[in-house]
Amino acid sequence: MNTLEIKGDWNIIKGKLKQKWSKLTDNDLEFIEGKHDELVGRIQKRTGETQEAVEKAIKESRSACGCK
Repeated sequence: MNTLEIKGDWNIIKGKLKQKWSKLTDNDLEFIEGKHDELVGRIQKRTGETQEAVEKAIKESRSACGCK
């Protein structure tokens, strides 16, 4: 998988998460390699969801787009 494919997959996932939680902004979803915990924390803070709910939504979004 090359960089463009990874970025494309991430853009799909971001779109799905924004559909689920409209309060999220692009800055909230800015994903930097190695910062998964920070991303989950930002989503939790913005949405009030539990860590488990956020992790589940990310996993479901990845599955829905066929992302790895």
